[in-house]
Amino acid sequence: MPKLATPLNDIKVKNAKPQDKPYKLSDGGGLHLLVNPDGNKYWRLAYRFDTKQKTLALGVYPVVTLKDAREKTLAARKLLDAGIDPAKDRDQKRHVANATSVNTFEKIAREWHQRKTESSWQPQTSVQNMRSLERDLFPYIGKLPISTIKTPLMLDVLQQIEKRGALEITRRLASLASSIFKYATVKGLMEYDPIAALKTELKPRVKGHHAAIKVAGLPDLLKAITKNEGRMYPPNRIGLRLMLLTFVRTSELIETPWSEIDLDNEQWVIPWQRMKMGKKRLSPRMVDHHPFLPRQGWELLRELHQYTGGSKYLFPNRRDHEKPLSNGMILQALKRMGYGGEMTGHGFRALAKGTLKTLGYPIDRIERQLSHASGEAYGGSYDREDFLDERKKMMQHFADYLEQIERGNVVIGDFTRAA
Repeated sequence: MPKLATPLNDIKVKNAKPQDKPYKLSDGGGLHLLVNPDGNKYWRLAYRFDTKQKTLALGVYPVVTLKDAREKTLAARKLLDAGIDPAKDRDQKRHVANATSVNTFEKIAREWHQRKTESSWQPQTSVQNMRSLERDLFPYIGKLPISTIKTPLMLDVLQQIEKRGALEITRRLASLASSIFKYATVKGLMEYDPIAALKTELKPRVKGHHAAIKVAGLPDLLKAITKNEGRMYPPNRIGLRLMLLTFVRTSELIETPWSEIDLDNEQWVIPWQRMKMGKKRLSPRMVDHHPFLPRQGWELLRELHQYTGGSKYLFPNRRDHEKPLSNGMILQALKRMGYGGEMTGHGFRALAKGTLKTLGYPIDRIERQLSHASGEAYGGSYDREDFLDERKKMMQHFADYLEQIERGNVVIGDFTRAA
């Protein structure tokens, strides 16, 4: 009867000395310690799988102790009993671990973003979404393996944005992140979208119209603008005035490149792709928009050109002139003037609409100047020259009216429509 190997103990393992050739110290059940001539000691497990003799590396002594090696041997035996090759199981787990560390949220987000850019997004949408990810998500979770990001972490990240009062931005970022997580789920990198459970946990966006003062508050607003202009960064001051005079959406003004502005001929045409409906691709019949600046507006643009004419945008980002300024500039300026919660950049549009109605202008002319329709609502009348001429006169009348109010020459309602 063959003699059974005596199990190893800690002292025997520790005192095992190197010899001229590698040798093994058996612990039984296939587990042994391989001692090399250089003095290094390795734990190995000899086993058979599918009639083949194999060896599984269990680690290096003393990092892996005798106790550790026996526990690893027991785990390997359980796999063998289940018909699983422990060596292949180890390799698969290493592959998953490597993939997990490589597939960070930022990597997968940029991959998803590139696919969306190539398949469906307008260029401006692509730029805006990437800017949002870079500003509000990548600094917090960009370097994390996407598979490790769970719902509690996303709730904390999004609530930090909520604390800034940016509820709409929070909702938009949640939507972007959700799409990225769903993409990762389809790729097999995670099991579920951690945003899905947050629908009732995030603060709801306040529904209804954007905050805007009434027409009666126009004189006080003009006084506040004049009073605070001396403390403003010049382009910000000009931007606030242009919002008052043009009725364009905040993003349409802030993201305007100088290439759209013809100062010599006083022409500004916003390509339909940059308009709200154009970005959403909602109408194949969209046409370019003519804001029709009044004389005062062109004076402001010429002044602005002295500050930012060398940049791509009218309002370049002060850190990176290849990017436009944040849309929050107008909101922050209004907040510093004491109009936080009472007025927004979009509120200038509602204010202009109400003012022009008091001046007697037809609603269809006003709506067109606000670019509220694609052209279908009023038929082909948008392209008639007399319609365009009416809008030009209306814009100049509006600017003159504001000027007269600011000078104290008229009160609301006294400056009637020009013939």
